[in-house]
Amino acid sequence: MVQAPATPRVDFYVLDTAEERALLLMACRLVEKAYLAEQTVYVHCDDAAAAAALDDLLWTYSDRSFVPHALAGVDGSAPVRIGSAEPVAAQVLVQLACVAPAFYASYERIADFVDADPKRRDDGRRRFAWYRDQGVRPETHKVGADAGG
Repeated sequence: MVQAPATPRVDFYVLDTAEERALLLMACRLVEKAYLAEQTVYVHCDDAAAAAALDDLLWTYSDRSFVPHALAGVDGSAPVRIGSAEPVAAQVLVQLACVAPAFYASYERIADFVDADPKRRDDGRRRFAWYRDQGVRPETHKVGADAGG
């Protein structure tokens, strides 16, 4: 793993829509931004199906960009990797799973996403409280529905 600071920066992006696609598109934009800043990224999903769906979306979400990526375990040299199990060495963790991963402290920065869907919002509140219990002070950023794509 990349040596991370004692306390990683955690940013919560709060969308005002309940459309899961808007949340995923916002995650793609953040992944692209990190890639363009020459940062390595690990996108953590709930399961292999969600990881594969995000892998597909990263190929198609914008016709003006290209983000080299791969599923974790397929191409260890890709600057962006997507998975659901073991942590992958990277600078940025894009957290899309329902539960915050215990390995969060291995990253310099964590980007977490919450939208207006009641279940995902409750899961996000639990993650936010869990990070605070770990001694991290998450920042929140409100994002409009049209920011995702």
